[in-house]
Amino acid sequence: MARDPQAALVALNRFGLGARGGGAGDFASAASDPRDFVKAELSRRNIALLDVPGLQATPVLAQAAFDYQAEVKQQRKAAAQALAMASDDKSADTGKPAPKVAAIMRPLANEVAAKPSSPQPPNVIQRTYRAEALARVQRATMAESGFVERLVGFWSNHFCISANKGQLARIWAGSFEREAIRPHVLGRFGDMLRAVEQHPAMLFYLDNQQSIGPNSRAGRNRKRGLNENLARELMELHTLGVGNGYTQQDVTTLAAILTGWTFAGRAGRLGEPGTFIFNANAHEPGPQKLLGKVYDDTGVRQGEAALSDIARRPATAKFIAHKLASHFVADNPPPVLVAKLETTFRNTDGDLRALATALVDSDEVWAAPMTKIRTPDEFLVATGRVMGRIPDDPGRYLGALNLLGQPLWTPPGPNGFSDASATWASPENMKLRLDVASQISSRIADMLNPNDVLEACAGEAASDDTRKAIARAETRQQALALLLMSPEFQRR
Repeated sequence: MARDPQAALVALNRFGLGARGGGAGDFASAASDPRDFVKAELSRRNIALLDVPGLQATPVLAQAAFDYQAEVKQQRKAAAQALAMASDDKSADTGKPAPKVAAIMRPLANEVAAKPSSPQPPNVIQRTYRAEALARVQRATMAESGFVERLVGFWSNHFCISANKGQLARIWAGSFEREAIRPHVLGRFGDMLRAVEQHPAMLFYLDNQQSIGPNSRAGRNRKRGLNENLARELMELHTLGVGNGYTQQDVTTLAAILTGWTFAGRAGRLGEPGTFIFNANAHEPGPQKLLGKVYDDTGVRQGEAALSDIARRPATAKFIAHKLASHFVADNPPPVLVAKLETTFRNTDGDLRALATALVDSDEVWAAPMTKIRTPDEFLVATGRVMGRIPDDPGRYLGALNLLGQPLWTPPGPNGFSDASATWASPENMKLRLDVASQISSRIADMLNPNDVLEACAGEAASDDTRKAIARAETRQQALALLLMSPEFQRR
């Protein structure tokens, strides 16, 4: 097969995370057989899993969070008592603090009062979040083409939670992706859907632990009712799409079906803290009619059966096909491509490996112009890859993501971060991206030759305009910054 430099750029940028530097030879490999270069990752067993020493399972992290919260509560209680004793224990005769009490308690009270403004070491919540972030960015930096990591990012954003929801969400953000997304990225959509909706992080994020069947034992005793957050987002954002064949009554019915889906809390009365449980006392009793089908009251299996059917509905296939094509190809993807992906999804019962393969095998994907802009996460990972260095500290990565408007695992809403090119190509965002590119270039200017970096990431596909701009740069730093902001590096 003849070399195809332009297709190599599509393989590396549209499907992957960019070429690796340091002599990896990714551009040459992609140019020799672009489609096989991308599809090679799809045949590797367990390639999406992220088993890194030190990363803990969700229940372990739950217990760590509960222990930390109890410790903080105890410290605040002790501080409040110290302040009260220091201010209230006065001499009956003079109205002044008793000397002994004042001598002992006042320094402690002053120390406690000063603590909020003093630098604090990272607590277990912060340490876990940073460790998960580092493992994620290291995997993306080292991946061969990065296609599977791109798929992980796509599905993680599709089934998003926000680390800003609270301490449990922040400590679980990484384990949610590792446990509910990664094992199913090349499996079946229905299995991923079930894993996501039953994961404690999603249940916490969308408040399903607060949803109680009005006619359940708990509902009658506590006079509490349904919370429709999980049901609504499941249908609107995770499966069918907005308004695609369901009504508000269907949302309410699905919410009733999903009552009792929760996780064990700190007391562990219903199970190990931080594990998914079905609380029969909170489940709305009786059969439920959803989307024209009646589901008998079979406990947790009632909800699982409903999810399985929703995953197989034609509207779900259409919604997923369009969103996948929009992410990888264009904001308005070719209808022929969407139709191919929709058919593949339906004919394979939601086989996501088959769906990814169909995407790569479609001629429309390779013919479409590269108009999409890399998201901040993709931009930063691609920069690290072409530098040929494995990150060992998540600080710069997390800080740059915050600056560029895509804080890790912290989307602005349950619909995830925007995938539209206009969002990331706005003048303000591009100015921030240039600032980051300049900062990165200042650190690597003495270590990398701009021309070598250009050959590694774009090869013969680099335009004359980009080559001239780099050649005319006054310094290496400026040349590298121009390269990182070039169409060959920014567009996919």
